[in-house]
Amino acid sequence: CTFFRRSRPLLVFFRRSRPLLVFFRRSRPLLVLQISLLQERDKRAKWHGIPTLLQRLYESSHPNSDLSNAYSFLKVLSSQLSMEAMSFVTEDRKTAQESTFPNTYTFDLFGGVDLLVEILMRPTLTMQKNKNNMNDDLVKECLSVLYNCCICTEGVTKSLAARDDFVLFLFTLMTNKKTFLQTATLIEDILGVKKEMIQLEGIPNLSGLVQSFDQQQLANFCRILSVTISEPDVGNDDKHTLLAKNAQQKRIASPSRAEVNQVTLLNIPGFIERLCKLATRKVSEATGANFLQELEDWYTWLDNALVLDALMQMATEEAEQSSTESSDESSLATSPLRHRLPQSMKIVHEIMYKVEVLYVLCVLLMGRQRNQVHKMLAEFRLIPGLNNLFDKLIWRKYTATNHVVHGQNENCDCSPEISFKIQFLRLLQSFSDHHENKYLLLNSQELNELSAISMKANIPEVEALVNTDRSLVCDGKKGLLTRLLTVMKREPPDSSFRFWQARAVESFLRGATSYADQMFLLKRGLLEHILFCIIDSGCTSRDVLQSYFDLLGELMKFNIDAFKRFNKYVNTPEKFQTFMTQINSSLVDSNMLVRCIVLSLDRFESQTEDVKVVEVLSECCLLSYMAKVENRLSFLFRLINIINVQTLTQENVSCLNTSLVILMLARRKAKLPFYLNALREKEYAEKYPGFLLNNFHNLLRFWQRHYLNKDKDSTCLENSSCIPFSYWKETVSVLLCSDRTSLCAIASYIDEPFMDLYRDLLED
Repeated sequence: CTFFRRSRPLLVFFRRSRPLLVFFRRSRPLLVLQISLLQERDKRAKWHGIPTLLQRLYESSHPNSDLSNAYSFLKVLSSQLSMEAMSFVTEDRKTAQESTFPNTYTFDLFGGVDLLVEILMRPTLTMQKNKNNMNDDLVKECLSVLYNCCICTEGVTKSLAARDDFVLFLFTLMTNKKTFLQTATLIEDILGVKKEMIQLEGIPNLSGLVQSFDQQQLANFCRILSVTISEPDVGNDDKHTLLAKNAQQKRIASPSRAEVNQVTLLNIPGFIERLCKLATRKVSEATGANFLQELEDWYTWLDNALVLDALMQMATEEAEQSSTESSDESSLATSPLRHRLPQSMKIVHEIMYKVEVLYVLCVLLMGRQRNQVHKMLAEFRLIPGLNNLFDKLIWRKYTATNHVVHGQNENCDCSPEISFKIQFLRLLQSFSDHHENKYLLLNSQELNELSAISMKANIPEVEALVNTDRSLVCDGKKGLLTRLLTVMKREPPDSSFRFWQARAVESFLRGATSYADQMFLLKRGLLEHILFCIIDSGCTSRDVLQSYFDLLGELMKFNIDAFKRFNKYVNTPEKFQTFMTQINSSLVDSNMLVRCIVLSLDRFESQTEDVKVVEVLSECCLLSYMAKVENRLSFLFRLINIINVQTLTQENVSCLNTSLVILMLARRKAKLPFYLNALREKEYAEKYPGFLLNNFHNLLRFWQRHYLNKDKDSTCLENSSCIPFSYWKETVSVLLCSDRTSLCAIASYIDEPFMDLYRDLLED
């Protein structure tokens, strides 16, 4: 998964009743000019005294000077610029322009940004033994102003990101809890635009820094870590062509900086254990009839744990201030700030922490150290902990809608609740995918059920199931997978979660096909639910339909009971026609299901001694349809025709592999020449000789270059098809043979005038 990050909210920190500030543009050196000259020019240019204040700030911040004066000048500047900060946040966060924020632009024009950086870093640059300690309030003010400069003035963030010394210095400020929030927010913004990913091992005493964080700080630190361990975006992962991605991988040194950073984190003692505790700790449930409404009200603008931390910090400071000024507690209870902080914010707060933590764990699960991460997540009981939170926090039962949708886009992820659920589902998908630890998603009773299914079918138990440590599985009456199935079947037709739920369940089935796993899910009505969604629910979302087709393919593959259940549900010609229309409407989405049907039919045809198999073969409309050679050829034609080397992506490369499966099975039965000749006849019927076979030849050349790369894991192809990878390679070689006398070579079926087999694959 590229895999999923929401846009971060813009944040203006508040100091008591007065907002902190905002500023600027690409910094220039502070001009040391005479005060009188500045004041004279100021009147005509409408600088509002900003250059003069900057001059005084500069003079009062020299080494050995009284920094309290510097703080006073900075407060005045902040006050002047605060209105622009507020307008930027409230006016739909429009692109910053000089004319929109003249005060901010002036501050940056006269070197305000560089001056604040210099003030912050001065203790690290001076050689004096007796250094003036920076006041925490001054540091916080500098950081907040710099952050607001970044959001209001184009170019400031990039200029700060270019200063490696300053970026590394900022991490040292995170040791101070009083300045942690402002520092973390600024670092996250800077790292988001930095051209080169920062190397975590370059941060002074990173291990000690992380171990010094409390759980709240560690959760917020995960926002920063997410930028440092995720591979840089090169466009939508599914849409980016494989040609371009392969070329990029050759250019990038291995391991990448993101991979090095992942190893650095895993080497920090106790890091993963603390993340697991954060992800699974319980939250006190808020009570009251208006809980849901309060929560939804806060969703409209809160989607950042840092914002919540800032507000909580303000509330604490205000409480402390009020307690010193008056013993009347009622004055605090009725203050505007307290009035706007509902009890339910505690849950929102915890949800946002968990979103950040789950994201980091998900990235680590998909990295090269996956097995090491899996072992630790199992040891620290992440899955049982999430199972215990499922009903009370992850998928709470509401009396109203199941989730809050904002704006016109139903997939809007600005709500903490939506972000949390999707991140949870992505974690389950990454955890289960092709890994034996997937059985930790069940409880002991459900594991026993799998064993009983295998025993009844007289087949051996899967080794991974036998080796599962029962002390690490889920507790309670239901395991996490069963809970997920329950909410999946209850999800409304227009739910934005259907896609992710289907992906998470599919990942449990992926890998070597397990009859017991399939039957476990079939007994819980999953096949009927999927068919209802495809045929009867009116679903039109291509993403959701694709996820259901993929899940259906894994659920039915090689399983005669599943095909029998299919035929029982699809019991009319009208239903079958609707089902086939959905499949044919987009083969890119449904080709994995087509592959499943073709593979299953091939196996069942070799099991004619089994009475049940013979019965289903004769009765199942789906198997009967695929048994007709003209239908298989029709799928083959279209699969080859909808892709070419230049348009291959991670999303549609499966079409190439499905076409190969059809031809491999034909080759096993000595029918490969028949299929190749049928492709040739199709070309001439379309009056376009060579267009299918030339394209297929080039696709197979790319296949060799792509899948025979030493970094590619071929076990996925082998496990999903139960065809040895050696047979895949052999079949491709036979098809690409240059001997035109070979009846199994593509070249034999293209007439000389139309042959175009060996052009550069990179050629447009």
